[in-house]
Amino acid sequence: MKTFIKSNYFPALLATALGLMPVGQVTALTLTTVHSFTATSACCPSTNSDGAFPEAPLVFSSNVLYGTTTRGGGSDNGTVFRVNTDGTAFATLHSFTALTSSSPRINSDGANPQGGLVSSGNMLYGTASQGGSLGWGTVVKIDTDGNGVTTLHNFAGYPADGGAPYAALIISGNTLYGTTYQGGRSNAGTVFKLNTDGTGFTNLYDFPTSLGPSPATNADGANPAARLTLSGSTLYGTARFGGGFGGGTVFALQTNGTAFTTLHNFAGYPSDGSCPFAGLVLSGNTLYGTAAEGGSSGNGTLFAVNTDGTAFTNLHTFTATSGCCPATNGDGAIPYASLVLLDNTLYGTARIGGKSENGTAFKVRIDGTVFANLYNFTAPSGPYSTNGDGSYPDGGLILSGNTLYGTAYSGGISARGTVFSLSLPVPPQLTIVHSDASVILMWPTNTDGFSLQSTTNLDLPASWTAVFPGPAIVNGQNAVTNPISGTRQFYRLSQ
Repeated sequence: MKTFIKSNYFPALLATALGLMPVGQVTALTLTTVHSFTATSACCPSTNSDGAFPEAPLVFSSNVLYGTTTRGGGSDNGTVFRVNTDGTAFATLHSFTALTSSSPRINSDGANPQGGLVSSGNMLYGTASQGGSLGWGTVVKIDTDGNGVTTLHNFAGYPADGGAPYAALIISGNTLYGTTYQGGRSNAGTVFKLNTDGTGFTNLYDFPTSLGPSPATNADGANPAARLTLSGSTLYGTARFGGGFGGGTVFALQTNGTAFTTLHNFAGYPSDGSCPFAGLVLSGNTLYGTAAEGGSSGNGTLFAVNTDGTAFTNLHTFTATSGCCPATNGDGAIPYASLVLLDNTLYGTARIGGKSENGTAFKVRIDGTVFANLYNFTAPSGPYSTNGDGSYPDGGLILSGNTLYGTAYSGGISARGTVFSLSLPVPPQLTIVHSDASVILMWPTNTDGFSLQSTTNLDLPASWTAVFPGPAIVNGQNAVTNPISGTRQFYRLSQ
């Protein structure tokens, strides 16, 4: 494995002490290449043993990462793989089989899985965007030991069924929920459910036809490409196109297929995002997401919206890129992937842009402040665009402990993509002690750029304010003495 160090910083981590809540940050970030996918044979098909071009998020279970590649494997139709978080014990659990040469191109298990996996016990469930017995993709399950794949559903496409399931599934009890990008009554995609044993398949919703010149519009959106989010009996999701302005929508739908609601219509350039390709993160009554395009530079946005459709906010607009090629900027561009939330900070990836045009990892607070570019994927070299860490992090991030894991679509030692980890350093220690009618808060003096903040309520979004006056140096440490007022206070160090 190769390790790369970038000089940036991560958000604070919460840790309890004496009933208070301190948070700290440090200024180092480490990227480790967990696995670099191997070279494929000459086209066509381009085959190898482990797969190529991963573009889906990973699943974590007991120090093992599970994921999919869209290409490579024994038939160039993608794989399901596992690898330990330290990069050992990589194994190909399944290699999707060859498609017939004539249209419709069919097989028994599907092809080109783009959506990633969901786990339950020792079973993995996923979608393949093509193939199957009808050529419109499949829902499959596989145990974590790789003992064969079971096809739970073969999509029939337009007009009776969905087709081209690009997104991962979610699971609730024994029920799987998902979306298809095409198919349905208008060939604009569907929301569906089925049982984990393959029974009970139901189309919950068919997206309607979009009308008019480009961008075509409708009331609800069209072509959902993202994983759903479930809260109680309500599913939340995004549609890539359609809606009132043709730039896609955020929607809600009951798990029984009723009460479809459009929560937001993306208006696109210059004031709003457009083309949301990723799913949503729910915290309290707020949904957070990414729009791959739109904004003032056309390079996408990060947004928040309440579950009732109110208070839509652009948290960050990605800046314009300069030069070609590479087209670079300071923060990244085209955020395809979902976000991950830790405390009051969202983490994500941008597909391109950054210092080398190969994408970035970033963070932003849930109120839209303190955006930071955390990692720039390095420039490729040689005729095959290889590098050490990967390029185009389309799959986004997952979090386990203080480590973020993700996939890069290309780059690595063979330009076939990577699995990587980003380590959040241990935060500086904030010590809290009682002294008569006060509390004394102390932290090291060698951590420049930190300020002490407090709040009385941790419900998101929490409102943090700077503690005044600032620290004095006592026994070689920063120290702030605050009287105990009778109102509960939470403290953190923020940079």
